[in-house]
Amino acid sequence: MPALLFILDALITLVVIAYLLRLLMPMVRADFRNPIGQAVLKATDPLVRPLRRALPPAGKIDIASLVALLIVQLAGTTLLQLVAGGGFDLAAIFVRGLVGLLQTVLQFYTVAVLLYAVLSWVAPGTYSPANQILGRLCEPLLAPIRRVVPPIGGLDLSALFVLIALQALQILLR
Repeated sequence: MPALLFILDALITLVVIAYLLRLLMPMVRADFRNPIGQAVLKATDPLVRPLRRALPPAGKIDIASLVALLIVQLAGTTLLQLVAGGGFDLAAIFVRGLVGLLQTVLQFYTVAVLLYAVLSWVAPGTYSPANQILGRLCEPLLAPIRRVVPPIGGLDLSALFVLIALQALQILLR
């Protein structure tokens, strides 16, 4: 049973990340024309497109994508709860779902910042679809730190400070 729960949780997390990307990419003006953006659109359109008819965007925030993200997260939390043998307590599922979504967002950004930092060391200046999207997603977190902590000897430590902050937030959520 634990192996089944792990596999189910991993698959649900991947789907949640696709919907999270669908929400975040327009906010940071990432390019949906690259292969990663196209994959996100194809994976999330079946739920987002019908919602968009009823829920128009509000400024930079795509309300339909936000609602789709919440639906997927809460459905995944409910499924995991039922498979684990827990009862159907709506309030507990809602709270567990929101906390799980926050944890997923923090883990996503931890991995994104780490990958962005590693790619900047390994292949600086080269174009790749992943590097473009990672740059758009991570720069809003890194830029404020760079204003406070300048590079030391040409070494940018902003990613380190962001990773420490993200880990601290994850510890607070446990």
